[in-house]
Amino acid sequence: MKFLYVGLGNPGAEYDATRHNIGFAVLDELAEKLGGEWQSVRHGHMAVVSHKGRKLHLLKPNTYMNLSGKAVAYHMQQEKMPLENIVVITDDIALPTGKLRLKEKGSDGGHNGLKSINASLNTPNYARLRFGVGNDFAKGRQAEYVLGLFKDEEQEAIADAIKRSIQGLLSYCTQGPGHTMTQVNAQK
Repeated sequence: MKFLYVGLGNPGAEYDATRHNIGFAVLDELAEKLGGEWQSVRHGHMAVVSHKGRKLHLLKPNTYMNLSGKAVAYHMQQEKMPLENIVVITDDIALPTGKLRLKEKGSDGGHNGLKSINASLNTPNYARLRFGVGNDFAKGRQAEYVLGLFKDEEQEAIADAIKRSIQGLLSYCTQGPGHTMTQVNAQK
């Protein structure tokens, strides 16, 4: 069995460690934990790792957030990946910092990366792990906020949530979505 885990973010050093790139951060730690090495592939970077007999394709699109769907659709076709084996990891300003929410489908919630994926796949029916980054910004400052760095006082909550995200992703491929949603969504 194989799975495609897509971390959303923007390529380039200027976006490293920003709230918008939390999907990249989760996959970086998952790849490190499972001994994966990042390779340059069409529309992004990929590490292929194994966990309990499952092959996990970790994808960090380099198409920028607004065109994430192009990378997802391409690699889904390349790997002949069933829709139910895809999980997208994305930042979410509607959730408090460090809060996680796993859903099997849903709206884009105004997130441009999810809008692009919905359009490219022609469906919103794929799993997404929403990673709360809070919403402590003034009206009209949303872009500046999500492209900003986490505050020092948020670092511990973020590190813990990344760890819980990894546990959830590993559970998703072995225990399935139902069990994993109960586990992930009940936390914090």
